[in-house]
Amino acid sequence: MNMTHYMELLAANQPWNLIIFMAIPIVLAETLAITELYILFTRKFDGAVYYLNRFSGIAVGLYFVGIIYYIVTNAIIPITKAGEWRTVIDVIAVSTYVIAGLPLIWIALQEFGLVNRALDQMGRLKIHAICVALFLVFGHIAMIAGMLDPSILGYKGPGAHQMSPGANDHEFCHPDGHGDMLKDDQQMKKNMPMNKQGHNH
Repeated sequence: MNMTHYMELLAANQPWNLIIFMAIPIVLAETLAITELYILFTRKFDGAVYYLNRFSGIAVGLYFVGIIYYIVTNAIIPITKAGEWRTVIDVIAVSTYVIAGLPLIWIALQEFGLVNRALDQMGRLKIHAICVALFLVFGHIAMIAGMLDPSILGYKGPGAHQMSPGANDHEFCHPDGHGDMLKDDQQMKKNMPMNKQGHNH
């Protein structure tokens, strides 16, 4: 099975890439989403949950700045220059992962007071909720596209195995190499004279 660059990134350097590019941002984003719901229902703009919400919003936003920079410079630009995208599935997976981080960066900018200064607490909270929703939508699109096999749209990986036209049935049935052994054994039996197959006593 061929993999998208998204899935290849997560699968490489286990378990660190999975932790860096999936576990940490998802934990921070889910913490942000859960505390967001709590604040929306309770309207409590103080206390531990409120400050955890602010912390996770700032942390995940700043974290995605680093992730997006890394992916753009080490994946998107080199892959585009080399023309090595693995069909539109690959493009969607990587690009939507990057796009998913932008709303979270906007939340961090809001928490630093750099945007949406004129909004009140409820207005900023609504922006939070919209940004979290956008992250979830694009993040799930990235995961679904990333798990697809790009060969369904015609991609053929460099290691794709192709049967040669002259391959015989025994070699196909025995991919571990026993096909040649069976072929040689049958050839030997075929060439043996009938009167030498047994010993007369």
